[in-house]
Amino acid sequence: MVTAIILSGGIGTRMGTECPKQYIEIEGKPILWYCLLTFEQHPLIDRIFIVATSVWQDYIGEIVRDLEMKKFSGFADAGKSRQQSIYYGLLKVEEAGEDDDIIIIHDAVRPCVSSKLLSDCIYMIKDADGAMPVLPVKDTVYRSLDGIYITNLLNRDEIFAGQTPESFRFRKYLAIHKSLSEEGLASVHGSSEVAFKAGMKIQIFEGDENNYKITTPDDLEKFRQQIKCKK
Repeated sequence: MVTAIILSGGIGTRMGTECPKQYIEIEGKPILWYCLLTFEQHPLIDRIFIVATSVWQDYIGEIVRDLEMKKFSGFADAGKSRQQSIYYGLLKVEEAGEDDDIIIIHDAVRPCVSSKLLSDCIYMIKDADGAMPVLPVKDTVYRSLDGIYITNLLNRDEIFAGQTPESFRFRKYLAIHKSLSEEGLASVHGSSEVAFKAGMKIQIFEGDENNYKITTPDDLEKFRQQIKCKK
């Protein structure tokens, strides 16, 4: 059993719009629609849960019906932090009663996720507790303790930028979250961070440059042009 948790609870403050960016329409479809389509069509994904604030769940329900999704299994309410939202999603999966082997976590604002990336997430976890796509860092990387002067130079060959989707052994990942306080969850910066710190073995594999996160108006325009070119 492979279950996906789609994180759609963000409010998109850096976009400068009243509407959260995952609900901005591109060519007549909200950004979330494009993300859900890839997950719904993937043959190895069995179930999909969506984490979102309650005020948007009816709207998302319309997207689910438009896509005629058969894998949609329910909502989880968004938490105060991204990691708390993940935890609420994990609890919904637990409530469903299945002893899921693999959980996949993905940000709704990465709508260009490919079927290959999802497959890699599932296959790469074979000999590990989790798997995460990464990109090599192309620029020289410096460290500064005070933000003013260079403290030291980091080896960019050893530095990678993480992406979602990320996959984990469900029971191990859930147990970690149950052991953390709300403050502990709020201090987490990435899905794999909490797993790595708890001793889970995380496999990294080649990510996808096109699997970018829509954060700024420039990102939004880039995605808009990509969708236009496909039509």
